[in-house]
Amino acid sequence: MEGNQPRLPHKSSSFTSSRDEKHHEIDRKLSLGSLKLEQYGKRGPQGVDTIEEEETEEKPVAGNAEEPQASFFSISEDIDVFLTVLLSVEEDGRDESREPPDIPEPTVERFVTLLEKEIGRYEIGEAKWCSDNDEFPLLDAIGRVSKLTAAVTRFSSDTKYNQAMNRAGGVLHHAMCFLEDEFHSLLQDPRAKHDAGNSSLKAKRQPSFSLNHDPDRSVRPSSESMSGESRPPYPPETMERLHGIADAMISAGYDIECCQLFAIARHNAFEAGLPSLGFDKVSIEDVLKMAWESLESEIATWIKAFRHTITASFSAERDLCEAVFAGHPAVSDRLFRRFARGATVQLITFAEAVAMTKRSAEKLFKVLDIYEALRDVTPAVDALLPEGAEQDESIIADPKAEIASVRCRLGEAAVGIFCELESSIKADSSKTPVPGGAVHPLTRYVMNYLKYACEYKNTLEQVFKEHKHSEKTSSCAEDVEAARRGGSDRNRSNGEGHNPFAAQLMEAMNLLHSNLESKSRLYKDQGLCNIFLMNNGRYIAKKVKGSPEIHQLLGETWYRKRSSELRQYHKNYQRETWSRVLACLRDDGLQAKGSVAKPVLKERFKSFNAMIEETHKAQSSWVVSDEQLQSELRVSVSAVVVPAYRSFLGRFSQYLDPGRQTEKYIKFGPDDLENLIDELFDGNPSSTASKRRP
Repeated sequence: MEGNQPRLPHKSSSFTSSRDEKHHEIDRKLSLGSLKLEQYGKRGPQGVDTIEEEETEEKPVAGNAEEPQASFFSISEDIDVFLTVLLSVEEDGRDESREPPDIPEPTVERFVTLLEKEIGRYEIGEAKWCSDNDEFPLLDAIGRVSKLTAAVTRFSSDTKYNQAMNRAGGVLHHAMCFLEDEFHSLLQDPRAKHDAGNSSLKAKRQPSFSLNHDPDRSVRPSSESMSGESRPPYPPETMERLHGIADAMISAGYDIECCQLFAIARHNAFEAGLPSLGFDKVSIEDVLKMAWESLESEIATWIKAFRHTITASFSAERDLCEAVFAGHPAVSDRLFRRFARGATVQLITFAEAVAMTKRSAEKLFKVLDIYEALRDVTPAVDALLPEGAEQDESIIADPKAEIASVRCRLGEAAVGIFCELESSIKADSSKTPVPGGAVHPLTRYVMNYLKYACEYKNTLEQVFKEHKHSEKTSSCAEDVEAARRGGSDRNRSNGEGHNPFAAQLMEAMNLLHSNLESKSRLYKDQGLCNIFLMNNGRYIAKKVKGSPEIHQLLGETWYRKRSSELRQYHKNYQRETWSRVLACLRDDGLQAKGSVAKPVLKERFKSFNAMIEETHKAQSSWVVSDEQLQSELRVSVSAVVVPAYRSFLGRFSQYLDPGRQTEKYIKFGPDDLENLIDELFDGNPSSTASKRRP
């Protein structure tokens, strides 16, 4: 044996020769030719004699299939015996008088040569992976050469072990290259591995521990491995082989390469599977530039993909890691956490970008949808990633921390968007009155917005409690909060504390009320001013009553107060519009010296007719779109005006001369008057009423 220093192969980028160079070094023809055996027989005659015996034993290989199997198993037993002796020597290391045993070089050489030859058969497709009854248990043999390399390396200071160490180490490296190729191939095409023996015929990739290793190499499995289903991504036989390869590589000290390959493959599988869920990867810049209509659609598909990832994909991936790396729980947990973080960051970046977009009112609901998606998966994430598990320091952030961080930003964005509703109300300072006193567009917008917002009542209460920063509130806001506390029966009975969202809602409602009162003053007709307030007040009341969430937040006291205000607007309308009409039907001033003054009576009829025509012409163009309010107004007017007119006619129509004089001064009968009143508030300007006889 030569006295050279040991030349152990190094892993990672420090490995000094490429795989092809190594294959040339160890004779890729894998023959047991005499030239190669003589190279290892320079030790002396004993070695030569032994090698000649090997050649003699090797001759029947081609003709007898059972002898090589028995020979391999017997050689394996000899290797195991030798390993046991080495282990005992190592354990008795303090006994300096005991020297390491001589290496059975012919046995070692034949063992590694047979292994190398078998690997070559797999690589060119002559051999296929079989079950546990494999005639040549490849993984067991690789495990044995791994133990042999480790054992002789412990005695590297003894020169007689150098040649065996170099030879076994070279074959081990060859085996690891082969296993990494197999591992890569199995991970690359998960559902097409039933014809497993042909996997070696695929294009070879550079091993991860070679000189030319590219750390960003891609392993692109079919998207089926991470599709919408939560089934295992690989068939059982593939899972078994993945586990065997992973166990062999880790046992040989190639755990970094094995884990790196697995992590890259699974991350790429995740990325490849996202389109099957309808979501395509987009950058933050793309999200910020995207039109809101397009972004809304993207958010919907993102929520679907995110929920599926957490609830289905994460669970399946954890099971996969535990199955492939069974017996190595720390490795399994570390790989799953890295996958979980990578997948979370991949998806959470989109949510973070949405939180960064320019705030506007219409974005509130989609922001809350994302917030709820992040909140709802928290229990599942906690179960999959328990706090007590060992943390990998190389993982910058835990998926739970990533989710919590973005959820916080979304909560702050939601609070900011909702609070900007106040600014929108204050900014609406239009000086153009709405035609006919109809419901103002601001009222419709605010109440519909609040109705939809309060469908997220529980979520908004949560985000306001968590993210509404304490501010200096004005005295008006304090009064609003005091009213809320007094008005909310639920809060009073339950003794609940401060509800920031309810306070914000109340403030928005009061701002709207103040804005509408200001806009009502744009109408010169006081009757129309009250119609405007009634229209908007009734619209608000119906929206509140129709939304249990808003009603609960504002409280019954608030609702009763607004209802009372509506009744007052109604009274004000009747007083401002019909009091002058009714004044014409009074008896005061009609009698002089015990008799009816006809000129005064005629003037009364003329004034009444003119007022009715004027009122009908004006108020038929006024708008009361709420049918119930419209009916209530007409009924209340008829109930006051028609009986008074009928009574007035009964008392004074006889004092007018029959014929043309009667037709001139009595234009409407009581029924005609009712018909005219029923035409009010239709929003359709009407011509002057036709003259009717009583």
